[in-house]
Amino acid sequence: MYHNPVLLHESVEGLNLREGGIYVDVTFGGGGHSREILRRLKGGRLVAFDQDKDAANNTPDDTRFHFVPHNFKYLKNFLQLLQLQEVDGILADLGVSSHQFDEPSRGFSTRFDSSLDMRMDQNNPVEASQILQNYSQAELSQLFTVYGELPQANRMAQAIVEARKISPINTTLQLKEVVSKFLPFGKENKTLAQLFQALRIEVNQELEALESMLVQSAQVLRSGGRLVVISYHSLEDRLVKNFMKSGNVNGEVEKDFFGNNLSPFKLICRKPITAGETELQANPRARSARLRIAEKR
Repeated sequence: MYHNPVLLHESVEGLNLREGGIYVDVTFGGGGHSREILRRLKGGRLVAFDQDKDAANNTPDDTRFHFVPHNFKYLKNFLQLLQLQEVDGILADLGVSSHQFDEPSRGFSTRFDSSLDMRMDQNNPVEASQILQNYSQAELSQLFTVYGELPQANRMAQAIVEARKISPINTTLQLKEVVSKFLPFGKENKTLAQLFQALRIEVNQELEALESMLVQSAQVLRSGGRLVVISYHSLEDRLVKNFMKSGNVNGEVEKDFFGNNLSPFKLICRKPITAGETELQANPRARSARLRIAEKR
C-alpha cells in the first residue's frame, strides 16, 4: 500500500465538512485522506498539494478534485491562481509517507543501503549526502542537536568531518558505519532514526515550510473554517500547538485591552488526539501521531 492514512476518521471528522464547501489536503501522498473527504463531501471542491512527483499517480478521477504538484508553502499563491479566496478547511498529515520510507532509492529509511537522497521534491538540488559533505562540524552539530535532539551530536559531527576527508559519505550504510560507535546499546535504531530525521528536515526545509503554511492558513480559512494537523515529532507538534493557541509559532499569546485572546483560532480539542489500540495494531507507524484541530474565529 502506498500509504496507510493515519487517524483517518478523526481527522476528516475534525474538518466538520459543509455541503458545497471548499477544502484543501496539503499533503496528498497516497490520497487516503482526500478520498475520504470526497466520499463524505456533498458537492464542493477539494484541492490537494504534494511536492513528491510519485503522489501524482494516486489522484482520484473526480471532477471536484484538483491536484497541485507543489510544496504546501505555496498554499495561498495556488489558491489565488484557482480563484479561491477563502476555504472551509485545511488538512495536513505531516512527515514522510509509507511509500517514501519503503522505497529504498529515496534514502529515507535506515533499513536499506541506498544513496543518501532524502528529497521529498525530486527537483530539489540539495541531497542529504551534500549536507554531510559541505556543512562544517559546527553546522552539523547544530543540525543534529536541534532537529535530531541527539546528545552525541558534536561527536557524530566530528566523526563525519573526519571520515569525509578520506571518502565522501554517499550511502546510508556508510553513514551508519561512521556514527556506529555513538549509538547507545539497545537504542541503536531509535538514535539512527533521530539522525536521519535531522538530515531529512534540513534537506526539505520542513519546519520553515510548515511555519509558512500555518501562517497562510489563517489568511485563507474563512470564519468557522477548520485547521486539522497530524504531526509525528515534537518539533512539528510544538509549532502546530503554539500556532493554534496564539496565532504565531512562538506561542506568545497577544491580548486586547480587556484581556481577550487575540489568536485567530479557537481550539476544538485541548489535548492532541492519538491513535487507538485497534489502529496501532493495524498500523504501528501511527504510534507517534498527534492530531490537533482548531477553528478560525
